[in-house]
Amino acid sequence: MLGPFDYALWLVGFLVEIYVVVWSLYQNEFFRYLPLNIYMLCEALVTFGMYFCLRTYGFSSRKFFYFYYYTDSLLAILMFCVIIKLYLQVFQELGVNAYIRRAAGVLILLTAIFSYGVIHQNQDHLTSRFVVELEQNLNFVGVVLTYLLWGAIMKLRETRTRLIQLVLALGIYFSATAGMYALRNLFPHLESSFLKSVLPLVGLWLPLAWAYTFTKVPEDSRLATALVAARAR
Repeated sequence: MLGPFDYALWLVGFLVEIYVVVWSLYQNEFFRYLPLNIYMLCEALVTFGMYFCLRTYGFSSRKFFYFYYYTDSLLAILMFCVIIKLYLQVFQELGVNAYIRRAAGVLILLTAIFSYGVIHQNQDHLTSRFVVELEQNLNFVGVVLTYLLWGAIMKLRETRTRLIQLVLALGIYFSATAGMYALRNLFPHLESSFLKSVLPLVGLWLPLAWAYTFTKVPEDSRLATALVAARAR
């Protein structure tokens, strides 16, 4: 059963997600970071929907289970759009945007096919197993893509501070999420205690980090070239 702390995290997450979107609109940067703002807006709607579903059907209900995993998979796909947008910003001077978009579409399709193939032999509760498998695989692919993007930033000696911090926050988020899933698979008994407390905190990290970045880091700010060169070594 969820307690006041869990509801407080939901409320803070919802407010911060809305804040990111409102701040972008206020700064006339909504369309510059369109995928990111759409993701934050959908995240806020999902947070509200989860609260409504929990209060109506209960934490242990099948409706809450399906709502959680289906919306989480949808958000994971939207996150791919955010990552691809960041890729396009990093590689915008190399003229490879079309290749990046095509590769992203193929990668999402292959992930879905792989997830379906993993549980194809077991026909019982196929839908629920598929959506859980898909969600975990999407998170794993997100980790790989984010680390590759970070490597590209270091290799190309990117100096745009806001872009670097957005990607860094994303890398920390995916790393923590992947670690939580790994712990849950290795130690199932932790799910009912430790992980239920930590996972909401991991989910809160990303909107908080992005809210800080948009508020405190101007769009035209740059890192010192020497500092970027030192990080690339």
